[in-house]
Amino acid sequence: MVAAALALAVLLVVAELGCRRWMRRRTRYTVWPPGLRLEVRQDPRVFPEVEPRVRFHVNADGERGGEVRGDEAGLYRILVAGGSSVECFALDQPTSWPGALERLLNAPEMRDALGAARDKSVRRVHVGNIGHSGVGAADLDLIFDRVLPQYGHLDVIVIMVGASTVYHWLEDGAPPSSPPSVVSEWVLFASHPGQPFGWMPRGWALAELARRLRRLWLHPVEVKENAGAWLVDGRKMRREAAEIRTTAPDPSTVLAHFEHHFRRLLRRALAHADRVLVVRQPWFEKDYTPEEAARFWHGGVGRPWKERVNVYFSLELINQLLGLIDGRAADVAEALRVPHLNLRDLLSQGLHHYYDHDHFTPDGAAVAARAIANRPRTARRTSGAGRAPIARRRPTSCTRGGSSARENNAAEWPRRGIVPACSTNRYSNRSNRTIPR
Repeated sequence: MVAAALALAVLLVVAELGCRRWMRRRTRYTVWPPGLRLEVRQDPRVFPEVEPRVRFHVNADGERGGEVRGDEAGLYRILVAGGSSVECFALDQPTSWPGALERLLNAPEMRDALGAARDKSVRRVHVGNIGHSGVGAADLDLIFDRVLPQYGHLDVIVIMVGASTVYHWLEDGAPPSSPPSVVSEWVLFASHPGQPFGWMPRGWALAELARRLRRLWLHPVEVKENAGAWLVDGRKMRREAAEIRTTAPDPSTVLAHFEHHFRRLLRRALAHADRVLVVRQPWFEKDYTPEEAARFWHGGVGRPWKERVNVYFSLELINQLLGLIDGRAADVAEALRVPHLNLRDLLSQGLHHYYDHDHFTPDGAAVAARAIANRPRTARRTSGAGRAPIARRRPTSCTRGGSSARENNAAEWPRRGIVPACSTNRYSNRSNRTIPR
């Protein structure tokens, strides 16, 4: 009896160690758990413009989207990546702009146009979404480094990133000499070949393998109730803030940080796809009504989803910083000869298009999808663009900002307490930045 128990224990240990080795060799990097089926139930008082129930389905490649085979004949494969404005967690799968984009591009006339552009017939367009909340330029740079080599072929990569870089810096208190902290690699990827295992049953590799197979084969639906409930308190904290800061230190370090990683991630994209399109991240900017301003929770010193925040930066200042980031994105895209698309003029109907400062309503997502749908077939890669050197910036180039024709001139920044400068840096500062649902 004792011998049998001992033999069973040894067999279990051997199986566990073998499973750990196999999983470390076979596990791919994925942003989302492959096979995840999530039903998100939202309080309409928090999100009155969006659906009360949202489907969030992840395919075997870890993308939000339908299943796809890499060897599928006539497949036109698009990957979209970025932060929460790409993720569209509060929007249903077909209502999100990547979902709507897929539907538009699968119209016969659109498939014919895409096929003519690549001299091959297109039978189906697939749009996979690896956007995730809290992802800034440095985080997306890392995601592309890990994920893109796993794809055999991509026709188009669509990139929308930038706002999280600003918000992370502000959450840190806008330190003048430090770049924004970024998301830990262990948090950034749902599946990771270096995943640690433990010796308690839930931490076994065998248990993790069983969970993964259950998701992939059985597709159990996980239900998340009261998603976004923390936003009620988050909005209230901003309204009742003890301090609203209207100035911030010199943002040159955060701008250099963004530019460095944005350039690298674009080069990674150019090396792995036939075409790359930058969609410059839009935001809700105007003279806000009290109703509109009450929807905002962004720009605090701290993380309102996990702690009490009493100090916030003004919306005007946030908009100016986003304008500077947007200008850098446009400059880098132009230097690499990557087409870029500005959506801000199209998304001009306030709460009809945005449910807060940065995130789309279903109507806003539809506008974005229609604009992007016309671009993949024209977003051509220039031969060698992924390896071409980028021209050095002129000393005055860091003064550029704005969403269209460099709207935020740096000459205005000294009056606001911010003086952009042309400095570069190298960056390594990680913390958990993902926002809960």
